[in-house]
Amino acid sequence: MHMSSTLLARAVRLATLAAITAPATALAGGFSLNEQSASAMGTANAGSAANPENATTVLFNPAGMSQLSGTNLSFGAAVLDIDAEAKRDSISVTRDNPAVPVQPASNGGDIADPAVLPNVYLTHEINDQIDVGFGIHAPYGLAADYDDDFAGRFFADKTELTAIAFTPSVAVSNGQGLSMGAGLNLIYAEGRLTRYQDLSSTAGPAALALPEPYADIEGDDVGVTFRVGFLYELSERTQFGLTAQTGTELKLKGDAEISNVPVPPTFTSTTTLNEKVTVPLAIPESVTFGARHRLTDDVTVLAGATYARWGRFEELDIISRDPNGEVAGVPGAYITHITEKWKNTWQFNLGGIWQATPAWAFKAGYAWDESPVDQFVTARIPSEDRHWLTLGTQWKDVQSGWAVDAAIGTLIFADDADVDDRYYTHQNPTQPSSPANYQGAYELSAWSASVQVSKAF
Repeated sequence: MHMSSTLLARAVRLATLAAITAPATALAGGFSLNEQSASAMGTANAGSAANPENATTVLFNPAGMSQLSGTNLSFGAAVLDIDAEAKRDSISVTRDNPAVPVQPASNGGDIADPAVLPNVYLTHEINDQIDVGFGIHAPYGLAADYDDDFAGRFFADKTELTAIAFTPSVAVSNGQGLSMGAGLNLIYAEGRLTRYQDLSSTAGPAALALPEPYADIEGDDVGVTFRVGFLYELSERTQFGLTAQTGTELKLKGDAEISNVPVPPTFTSTTTLNEKVTVPLAIPESVTFGARHRLTDDVTVLAGATYARWGRFEELDIISRDPNGEVAGVPGAYITHITEKWKNTWQFNLGGIWQATPAWAFKAGYAWDESPVDQFVTARIPSEDRHWLTLGTQWKDVQSGWAVDAAIGTLIFADDADVDDRYYTHQNPTQPSSPANYQGAYELSAWSASVQVSKAF
């Protein structure tokens, strides 16, 4: 089968545009995205490393390609609708100069808009021992955007991460139930961080009467992670899968622009400052185990667990790389420093499939998903542990090779996300702390829906 360059180009554009709108609270821990496949989402991704239903196994376990025949294509999209909003009566905010009030001071509204995340995967059987595959998907992403009058605007305004991965893969089978696969994730990522600048302790009344300075930082980078997978068929009814992915550190290089900066000594006019910057971003290692067991000819149970080393993400820094910059002007100097100190996380999954008729199957799944955000819960990523409940269905015509999957899911958060955003985490760590602080309790809820079309040739 030949997949046209037009289709591939369109998939790239769609995945890139959609990833930037991925809401911050729809994450599989940190800024990973759960919704990569409707067929896997129906069981809350349970056993995805051991259940190669279609070409999406390129992502979940490349070794699974060895159990697919001929050429297989899967493509689809997920819709995420997230509600994340600070409770108005929970907000408390103090400026760098506590005597200066924050006005206006709203709760910032619902910070996450609905998003669409597409994906496409392709596999091809070279011979009885070797299969190859390719995927395009959005593995990471987040977006949070507060109203301009947000009480915590000196701590966070816009937070965006766009990532798209191209995943070439290969699988080898020994013909006796054991397969091994390997693949690369070629990741292009771009990010944006904005916030208003607080001059309450460094400028006089004349400056405070001007529009508040606004910092806008953008950057991008390309990185590579490596994935290896194993699939072992213990019997006709039972098999196990294991995948491991390396981590990396992206260095998002771009520009910082701070507008409406008051000009001393009178502070009656403003200017714009510019500087070339780098924003390091840690991508974690992860290991996933999956199991699939057919209880009967019609009922299959699935289980899985994923461990991710989010503890790599210790701070969110903006670092100068410009000797002629107008902000720091010293390469290597911190422009801002936000302590994160995330923790490593587990995700546990359980699911089941009932093959009601030769054409129709029904799915259900549950996952417990730990949040890596622990002590330092910031306004940029208000997050909490969550339960993920999903339902799915699949129609398949074996004779023609066509299959359609649809799934819905909801996230139930264990508690409100309690933000305690202290200003000392936002400046150069060598400088003294500040009394500035934003606190708020965020109500979080979410639902998602996904559809996928697959074809075996």
